[in-house]
Amino acid sequence: MLYAEIGSLPDDLRSEVADFVGFLKQKHQLKKKIKERQIGGLKGSFIMSPDFDEPMEEFKDYM
Repeated sequence: MLYAEIGSLPDDLRSEVADFVGFLKQKHQLKKKIKERQIGGLKGSFIMSPDFDEPMEEFKDYM
């Protein structure tokens, strides 16, 4: 049924439908890539100083 509808369109509109289908495919692939990310993927790639949360000497006057 959908093929018949698309087939009944003029050539320029069929071209627009083809462009839209390409857009939808790209959009779907992008969503798929985003879903493949895993939480904690960067774990261990950097180390924070043990005193990271401690107040800095430079800001003691403001505290």
